[in-house]
Amino acid sequence: MSAGWLVLLESNTTGSGRQFCRAAVRSGLRPLLLSRDPGRYPYVAQDGVASRVLDPADPAAVLAACRALPGPVRGVTSSSEYWVAAAGQAARELGLPHPDPDAVRACRDKPTQRARLAAAGLPGPAAVAAATPAEAVEAAAAVGLPVVVKPVAGTGSIGVRRCDHLVDVRVAAAAVLGDPAPLGLPPQPAVLVEAYLPGPEFSVETFDDRVVGITAKHLGPEPHFVETGHDFPAPLPAADRSALAGAAVAALRALGLGWGAAHVELRLTPGGPRVVEVNPRLAGGMIPRMVEEATGLDLVSRQVARALGHTGRLRPSRARGAAIRFLVAGSAGRLVDVRGADQARSVPGVVEVGVLARPGQELTVRHSFQDRLAYVIAGGDGPASAAGTAERALRLVTATIAAPAPARGREAS
Repeated sequence: MSAGWLVLLESNTTGSGRQFCRAAVRSGLRPLLLSRDPGRYPYVAQDGVASRVLDPADPAAVLAACRALPGPVRGVTSSSEYWVAAAGQAARELGLPHPDPDAVRACRDKPTQRARLAAAGLPGPAAVAAATPAEAVEAAAAVGLPVVVKPVAGTGSIGVRRCDHLVDVRVAAAAVLGDPAPLGLPPQPAVLVEAYLPGPEFSVETFDDRVVGITAKHLGPEPHFVETGHDFPAPLPAADRSALAGAAVAALRALGLGWGAAHVELRLTPGGPRVVEVNPRLAGGMIPRMVEEATGLDLVSRQVARALGHTGRLRPSRARGAAIRFLVAGSAGRLVDVRGADQARSVPGVVEVGVLARPGQELTVRHSFQDRLAYVIAGGDGPASAAGTAERALRLVTATIAAPAPARGREAS
């Protein structure tokens, strides 16, 4: 009989999903993945992770699976933002530690989140929800161009676009509201049309009600917002660090969050910090790995421990800099190969190099995190040193992409 189980609802396809399972094993527990299709996650077979096929959106099915296990369930959680609320609901029904699922649901609905932040007096962009492309155009005209159009329930910059003209607004909204499957999104009831915020972008990584640190983000060219790298800790004056951290904690309180990890994205505008959005989960983009390199704090293990009921202060064991840089696909086609990973690993200061795509894979440029092909993580005495190392190493990593085959059409006469 198992000593206990950590139940996971769905997963990330890469990165933290596997890390959650490994953290459970280190805690003496067996991980169990509940998923519509466990085969979507290669690590499940590779690591021998137990799984059950079911619809995690069905609370009764989730509870029945948990109660049928040969041993006690010690925790229920998810590494996927889409399933954090459902995991919290199941944990609450089972009497296990959990975030407030209602607060998580409200946070994940961007119009509701924006309204609650505004009601708490936290400055942010003017924002209007729109259920049709025509409504989105009306909203953009009311808010004032330029605007950012985004899904109301998305993640990873999928379907997010800056629009300088009303025709761009219509096109961006139609892409999300029509058939969002090509973007890698679930169906969306609306888009959010927000005023564009000028200024550099940061994220504040928090755990419970404590700020772990601030990440400086590197974004690809607009009109999209693909994150191409991160530096930790962000090189900022003390006053800016304090202002960003204070805004993030105030946002968590306004939303009824503050249990476990959260990832608060902000822009430092000429008028001060403005909240872009609050994510009730660990950061993506390998940020937890970068934070661990800089501070010694393993946030994935801490999040698993939180789901098991363990609390305690976060105590960094070191104060260094860390950085990550991503190789991003610039064109669609068939990936022939990714070369140079071994050379990048040999660069002094590089601590990890990963290839995220496989040869033969068909690539579709989606202008989101899905375009990443490889990454380099480096450490150093400070963030500038680490960033320089990561950038030098990434230049050694190259991808060969074969052009897409031409579509079959009518033969020329």
